[in-house]
Amino acid sequence: MAIQKEHWGSRLGLILAMAGNAVGLGNFLRFPAQAVQNGGGAFIIPYIVSFVLMGIPLLWIEWSMGRFGGQFGHHSAPGMLKELGKQRWLKYFGIFGIFTNLAIMSYYAYIESWTLGYVWHSISGTFSGMDMHQVSSYFDSYLGTGTGTIINFSEQAILFFLITLALNIWVLSRGVNKGIEMAAKIGMPLLFIFAILLTVRALTLDAGENGAINNASVGLNFLWYPNFDSLYNPKVWLAAAGQVFFTLSVGMGCIQCYAAYLKKNDDIALNSLAAGFTNEFVEIVLGASIIVPIAVSYLGLDWIQANVGFEMGFRTMPTLFQNWGPILATIAGLSWFGLLFFAGVTSSLAMGQPVMAFMEDSFKIKRGASSLILGVLVLLLSAPAVLFYEAGAFGEYDYWAGTFSLVVFALGETIIFVWIFGSNKAWKEINRGADVKIPVFFKFVIKYITPVFLIAVFVGSTIKPLGGEWGNAFYSLVTGEGWPFAPDSLIGMIFNTGVSDKRWFIDGLPTTIFIKDATRLLLLAVFMGVGVAIHIAFKKKTRRKRTR
Repeated sequence: MAIQKEHWGSRLGLILAMAGNAVGLGNFLRFPAQAVQNGGGAFIIPYIVSFVLMGIPLLWIEWSMGRFGGQFGHHSAPGMLKELGKQRWLKYFGIFGIFTNLAIMSYYAYIESWTLGYVWHSISGTFSGMDMHQVSSYFDSYLGTGTGTIINFSEQAILFFLITLALNIWVLSRGVNKGIEMAAKIGMPLLFIFAILLTVRALTLDAGENGAINNASVGLNFLWYPNFDSLYNPKVWLAAAGQVFFTLSVGMGCIQCYAAYLKKNDDIALNSLAAGFTNEFVEIVLGASIIVPIAVSYLGLDWIQANVGFEMGFRTMPTLFQNWGPILATIAGLSWFGLLFFAGVTSSLAMGQPVMAFMEDSFKIKRGASSLILGVLVLLLSAPAVLFYEAGAFGEYDYWAGTFSLVVFALGETIIFVWIFGSNKAWKEINRGADVKIPVFFKFVIKYITPVFLIAVFVGSTIKPLGGEWGNAFYSLVTGEGWPFAPDSLIGMIFNTGVSDKRWFIDGLPTTIFIKDATRLLLLAVFMGVGVAIHIAFKKKTRRKRTR
């Protein structure tokens, strides 16, 4: 076994870094939107069930894989998977663990940079005196969208993106202990402080106060009042399981990479739960207590249900903060976009580390050089998502790298770890050095229920019906009218369902379909390129072993 050279400096640093990996923009932007779009309280029960039967087992699996692989000198998915069985193809499944992080970081860092830009604009008072329409229009101006052209170019958006990317690369160049862990120790406490400030302010809003039309409790009741009818709705289950994937950052290779820097007998059972529950606290307690209660207080529940979305945090929140007066509006803007920035940067750091670790382990590239290479790769790969944001390139990155790949990799790694490595060995690895005794019930869950859960998510995502109406879809199928695939289902995405004109060029100009298809080809090329890099890396290792 290879000697591990780098370790986490402290248990607190490890937990904060792991929690920072999981706590991201989705906790504050995606979760409220998903909850509102899926009936509020109707979303909570499937979400919690998905977390217990799929989220927690995946955390244990990925932490175990990482710690196990780290003992052999592997800090990225290809090497870790190679050590779990004798099959040569296992390492190639690790392509997902490199490709996913590289592709997601390329567009995630761009969103992250919006928050940094909006911190500046909140402090400088840009939104003062603007109404909701003007703030929303300013967001279009910031991104360079809404111009009617296929290219979105904005000097300030690109400037803040370059600053954000440079910050990420600088922190990563400092290493696990002095870079990532230090950033987590600074960023996560600040995130909590900002989130708690906003939560307290949101929960103390009363009808009639500063123009509010509802008490904050109206929004909270909508989110937390359980609806047991949702247990029979596949649409809600699919959305809840997808959110668990997104929020825990499982199926990416980040957790495995961080866990690879643990020592052989370091606890993973309790540490993984601590990181996981920290993320859940941020999401369902803090994340659900800011954007929805504030928006419902001023705009009403009907408006939220009709307009909620990922961009609402930028298009709507600055306007609502103006109701609190100039000083509080500035503090609220700084807190809101500040917490989003720290949530984003701790996650993007986790995405960059596996890519760098692969370069360092496989090609013996020093950390400084590997961080620069990562920066160049992300900069080049981000260009389509930035310049063709409105034309659909951004959405393609998010779907193929940020959704599809996560499910496939999570399903594959679970089968490899439990069924190829062996359930008994897997259970022993999970419990080695454990500070808590995991109920034996979870051995059954990890072996059978979690894989079935993942298969159901994959199949459901593949054949998701139009509007999420499964009953209507089955009726349509049995009556001979065919299955109505949703545009965002796997089948719908592949065949561009719902698009009537699929031409690449009209009057000599590229169409959005061309941009989407070209983006898919680019992502496929990157995926294949990672596979070639893995092949070359392990071929070199084999040669080195033979010459010894």
